[in-house]
This record gives sequence, structure tokens and C-alpha cells, in this order.
Amino acid sequence: MTQHADVVVVGGGHNGLVAAAYLARAGLTTVVCERRDVVGGAAVSEHPFGPDYTVTSLSYVVSLMPPQLVRDLRLDQQGYHVYPQGPYFAPRADGRYLRLPDDPEQRHAEIAKFSTRDADAYPRYDRHLAELGEVLGPLLHQIPPRLGSRRPLELMRQARLLLQLRGVRERSAVDVVRLLTGSIADLLDGYFESDALLGLLSVSGVIGTWAGPRSAGTAYVMLHHHIGETAWGFPRGGMGAVSGALAGSARTFGAQIRTGAQVARIRTKDGRVTGVELASGESIDAPVVVTTAHPQISFLRLMDPAELPTGFVDDIRGWRTRSGTVKINLALDRLPVFSAYPDPDPSVYGGTIVLAESLDDIENAFQQAVAGKPAELPFADICIPSVFDDSLAPAGQHIMSMFTQWVPHTYADSPDEAELKAYADRVLARVEAVAPGFTSSVLHQQVIGPHQMQEEYGLVGGNIFHGELSLGQMFHARPAAGYADLRTPVRGLYQAGSATHGGGGVTGIPGRNVVRQILADRRTERWRRTGRSAKSAVTRG
Repeated sequence: MTQHADVVVVGGGHNGLVAAAYLARAGLTTVVCERRDVVGGAAVSEHPFGPDYTVTSLSYVVSLMPPQLVRDLRLDQQGYHVYPQGPYFAPRADGRYLRLPDDPEQRHAEIAKFSTRDADAYPRYDRHLAELGEVLGPLLHQIPPRLGSRRPLELMRQARLLLQLRGVRERSAVDVVRLLTGSIADLLDGYFESDALLGLLSVSGVIGTWAGPRSAGTAYVMLHHHIGETAWGFPRGGMGAVSGALAGSARTFGAQIRTGAQVARIRTKDGRVTGVELASGESIDAPVVVTTAHPQISFLRLMDPAELPTGFVDDIRGWRTRSGTVKINLALDRLPVFSAYPDPDPSVYGGTIVLAESLDDIENAFQQAVAGKPAELPFADICIPSVFDDSLAPAGQHIMSMFTQWVPHTYADSPDEAELKAYADRVLARVEAVAPGFTSSVLHQQVIGPHQMQEEYGLVGGNIFHGELSLGQMFHARPAAGYADLRTPVRGLYQAGSATHGGGGVTGIPGRNVVRQILADRRTERWRRTGRSAKSAVTRG
């Protein structure tokens, strides 16, 4: 049995759904093929504790999705709603706590409990990040030019990039280079001295990465999480509701979304894509295919690497996609009560609760994982979305999301289940130490390590970004030299997963941008055909 479409999208994660919605909106017959029985990829809500509990299995907050995308796809009509996330709260083992309220005066008073110098320096640090964001933020939304290409069109695109950067001051240019090459520790040490603030802020530089706070490039990882156009928040219904809204939008525009439809092969002929073949044996013919799977899946498993240029294959084989993250999801019969701050403050429970005593503790946790051992004192980034969203758990009960690090990256291929369980127990013990009675409130527990992330969710290496956000894997190098423009060496085959530029988080930017590239290429092809027809007519005349 053979189906025909204008475009096949491989993968029903959020980028695939965004691409499908925009493609269908443009009038193209679009079919999405998703391996799992549910769409969303890593942005999925599931029911591991039974139907009464809705758990955001992996990704757990939304921020970087452009507001224009939300408007274009009419996501509000699909039930898309985000509750703004509250500020940071970091309870400490010595009975103190650090909060970072949005109000500047309150924030100054909170930080001053640990260091007056840090409190005075924080506004300068905040302005510094804002200035860097003004330079780098717009680049996140662009399709990178092929830097180094000498083709006339690509030279024009490179020139446009230079024009865009013409307003960057000398000071800002140096600051950007230092940010991209430096560590989060280098950045923070220039402003702050207290362990409490250094530990709390350094988490943003290493979240989801195989790198400690003293590793080069982690300063950019921190900024990457803070250059969106919207504030962080919890979507009603969990992250799966974001994917559900995107899927609803795509269907409204006319796209077909097929779950349980695993793509076994991307078909090509004479250097051009011809469609896909499913594991069931069914074929779908299409002149355009968009793959949103991890690049090592797309180009090394779904295709014969011999069909691709050697340099491209080498880049994909060498793509760094390590991780040591562990996601722990809990159902609780009550909210935790923190010894340092026992008041039932919504700004505490509705924000991000961080367990990180110091930057050095975080670095030590990473080095232990590098040495092949799970961290003795893992850090945790904790959210309780049910504080806002009563649809996630029965009345009076709650869902807690704990994003933790590190275990050895080798766990992706060779997991140690006993060590993983002991690691999770240590994370819960950290919460117990600052919120006595917490462990007795746990009704259900789910621990997702790198192996399950890789095998069940398609995150090779367990990396939530489809590839490390290091300097050598950003912008025009994401994911291969000459192909950061979302094209591939095969005509008609495009890529738009999180491993492409604009990915790394639930952004939807690659899915939106790949459609722009497809439509631009279709226009170019029409102009060429028109030109050839006109030339042929003149010749005949």
C-alpha cells in the first residue's frame, strides 16, 4: 500500500508538529509519522501512576516558544494556556534559604542575607545578561548562512548577517566571545562571592549538559535559557498539552498525524528524496521529507550512510550527545514543608526549588560522574506544577518534577539500575534534609535515566537537546558543516529537530524555520522552471 503526500514529517515531537502545522497552513498535503503511540517526543504528558495523575515525563517548563508562533498557529483555540512560573527558592542544609523575587528591593534584601556585595552586584549582572541577550537573541530565530560558502546567494546571506551585527559595540563583541568560550563559573566569579548565590545561578549553566560549571561554554548554556521572548511557565495539562495544542492546530489546517507509524527508512533515488517506508511495510511517496529525529538516527539508521557525503557523515558520527541527567517524577499526598521557610507561600511552591549548596558541590558532582560514579550529592531543579494546575492530581495531592544531575553518560548504553535507584534515593534524601517528612509524602515515584531517555524517547545519549550546546555545535555548526540551513545533502530532505539551530528546549523554532526554507526553495524552483521555459520558447522562436 502506498500513500502520496506533498511532505512527510518524520517524528511527532513539538518541532515536527510545528512544521506540519505551518506546512498544512501553506496548503501542502502533510503527513506526520510518529513512532510512539502518543505525539510530543520529550514534550509529553503521561500517566505512569494511573489515570488520576498527569505527569510531564521529561521537559517540564515552556519559555522559548515565540509568541508569534503561538499566534500563527492559533494555539489558544486549542486550549494552550501557560501559568507564569514563580521565582527561585533555594533551601539550604544549614537552615537558611535564598530567594530571588522579581521585585528588585526584595531581591536585594534576600541576597544581602548572604553578601551585601552580591546584592549590590546583581543589577549589574542582570543588565550584562540583558545586553548579551539583545545581541544573541535575534540570532536564535534565524536560519544560519553557510559560513565559508562562496556561492553568490550564500555570500549575500553572510553579508546580511554582518549588516545585522554592524551595531554591535566593541565592548559587546568581546563580551559575546567571552560568554561563548567561558564557563558559568568564570562569569559568576566576576560578580559574586557567596556560595548560596553562586550555587543557585550556576545550575542554569549546566542543566541538561555533560559539563560542570567550570567547563568552557557553560556560560552560554545559561544565557540560552534566558533569551526567550516570554517568561517561563507551566502549561495547563503538562507539556503534553503543548504538543496536543500543536497537533490540534496541525489537524485544523489539514495535516494528517499518524501515531504508531515508525519510519524504517527514508527513501532516496539519484540524490533526491522520494518518500519514506514504514516498519509495517507501507510506503509514503513525497518529494519533500522533513526529519525531526536525532541526526544520528536520521542519517545513520534511517538512511544508508554510503548515500551521503563522507564529510557530512563524519560530522554526524562525531556529534556529541552525552548526558548524565535523571528525571524523577513524584506523586505526593501533600506539599513539602521547608524548615527554613515553613509558610505556605505560593511564590515558593509555584517557582523553581533548587538544591545546590555551592558551585563547587555542583562541580564535584560532575567530576564524580566523569570518573564513572553517580554523584554522591546530586543537584536538583524542582517544580510542583500542580500548585497552579489542579488537573494534574487528585484534590490535595501534587505532582513534583525533579530534573537532576549527574550519573555517568555511559548509562545511556549500559545502565546500572541498582546504582540509578540509589542515586534517586539520595536526591529524595536531599529534599528530606531541608523538608522533614517529605519522603513519607511520596505516593508514587518514576525514575527516568539516560537509557530510558534514549530507548523510549529517542534522545540519543539521553541528551535533552539532541546534542550538546557547546561552541563547536552551535549556529553554523549545528549539526554539520554547510548544513545548518536545515537542508541536507539529499535534495528534498530537510532536518528540523532539536539538534538544528534554534533547538535546545521547547522552542518550535526549527519547525517554523524549516517551512520557511522549504517554501523559499519551492519558489526558487518555480522561478528556475519559468526561466527554462522562457528560454526554450525563445530558442524555438
